[in-house]
Amino acid sequence: MLEPKHFIRGLALLSLAMPAAQAQVQIDASKITCEQYLLFKVADPRDISIWLSGYYHGKTNNSVLEVQAFKDHVEKLKSYCRANLQEPVMKGVETLLGAAK
Repeated sequence: MLEPKHFIRGLALLSLAMPAAQAQVQIDASKITCEQYLLFKVADPRDISIWLSGYYHGKTNNSVLEVQAFKDHVEKLKSYCRANLQEPVMKGVETLLGAAK
């Protein structure tokens, strides 16, 4: 028969071996500020930039990715955000690139 202390140790070891469930987080991209974008407060800025690119390309039914243009746009957005910390990132994209509304 398994002693209670061995049972508890077994459960503890089993719980350590199981991967921790990650909480799903939903973010309203229209509310991400430039400060949050630049300081990694919501997610990695690269991930946000990729999502924004896909979002605006999808709105215009454009499936072409111009890698160098994307990199240039990200740098422009970062510069804009440094000067406008409280502005929404999406406003920066629309201001700089005339993104589809």
